[in-house]
Amino acid sequence: MASHPLAPGESSSSNPPDSPPAPGWQGIASDWASDREVFKQVPWGKAMMWIFLLSDTFIFTCFLTGYMSVRMTITTAWPNPSEVFALTIGGREIPLILIAIMTFVLISSSGTMAMAVNFAYRRNRAKTAALMLATAALGVTFVGMQAFEWSKLIAEGVRPWGNPMGAAQFGASFFMITGFHGLHVSIGALYLGIVAMKVLRGDYERSGNYQNVEIAGLYWHFVDLVWVFIFAFFYLW
Repeated sequence: MASHPLAPGESSSSNPPDSPPAPGWQGIASDWASDREVFKQVPWGKAMMWIFLLSDTFIFTCFLTGYMSVRMTITTAWPNPSEVFALTIGGREIPLILIAIMTFVLISSSGTMAMAVNFAYRRNRAKTAALMLATAALGVTFVGMQAFEWSKLIAEGVRPWGNPMGAAQFGASFFMITGFHGLHVSIGALYLGIVAMKVLRGDYERSGNYQNVEIAGLYWHFVDLVWVFIFAFFYLW
């Protein structure tokens, strides 16, 4: 069937590559839909994880920004973290010793997770699963020490609505920020355990795609990075 030429003022539904974009939202949608390079060779799972981590970054940023605003504007004396988080060992009070160990454990878990991703792309199932389970175990250890820290402060009278050491906002800030991060670590440890079991079963070997290990690693490195900021702003300030 012969095609009819377009009448003057009539436009084709598909714009040529060199034609200017349509005006308004239609032009934005058309330009985005025609761009085949946006997520080229990027798995949807990895892209969705990056979007999730970006949204989580906003949440933690709001928490830490709110905490800093309270610290800078409050008139009541703020408890000294070196004293509040000190542990008595051998009759001596050692400041922040438990927090230092927790930080070391969590940072070490980033190393084991990075090695797990490396062995995953080498198709070494045993080492990948072992390192992921080690990472999850370090995460559980971190949460266990955090639970000990919580129980110690609760026994000393610290509550979300007040505490006997000074500013009432201390308890609310502490339980909100560390609790939200601890929840992320707990979910991450469970997530790594599930992926490790799938690695051992050979699910990714059959498909030839170990990108789920890397995606789990993205989440875990993010959780570790957030703790660095919490450690700096909450415990060292």
